[in-house]
Amino acid sequence: MNIGYARISTDTQIMDAQLAALKAAGCEKIFTEVASGAKKDRPVLAEVLDYLRPNGNDKLVVYKLDRVARSLPHLIEIMDHLNKHGIEFQSLSEAIDTKTPGGRLLFHVMGAISAFERDLIIERTQAGLKAAREKGRVGGRPKKMTEDKMAAVRELLANGTPVKDAAAAVGVSVPTLYRWLPGRQR
Repeated sequence: MNIGYARISTDTQIMDAQLAALKAAGCEKIFTEVASGAKKDRPVLAEVLDYLRPNGNDKLVVYKLDRVARSLPHLIEIMDHLNKHGIEFQSLSEAIDTKTPGGRLLFHVMGAISAFERDLIIERTQAGLKAAREKGRVGGRPKKMTEDKMAAVRELLANGTPVKDAAAAVGVSVPTLYRWLPGRQR
């Protein structure tokens, strides 16, 4: 029996293409999961691995290798588990089917390339963040309070304006105002 596993990283993504491909591949049951590929704990994947029957009765089918494993070591761990239990594996996008010797070889080559690609993405991201920091750009949400707003708040408070009204005047909450005026008593 072909058992499908489809995964997306966030609930804003769509897994329709994966589901259609798995159905076209003859999957009689398809498990779906919304979880980051980098997460070690993926309960639905664990459920799929427990569900699969050993000794050639079932085949795990995925749309792409990166849908099932978060890294090359993780992929090898999954493959060892499947192999130990006599469960076949098929990745539709990479045309890998462990039923054949060529499929097993291609599986290992594609797994290594996937790990290499992920490492390159991480390396490029880190380099980009470092370059941005060197140019004075810092990631994250823009600060609500500016020096102009702080000057306006100080003037309002000095003139006796209640803290609640001063916060509303510059468009921030009272707790935000207190964070920016740490010496101010409530």
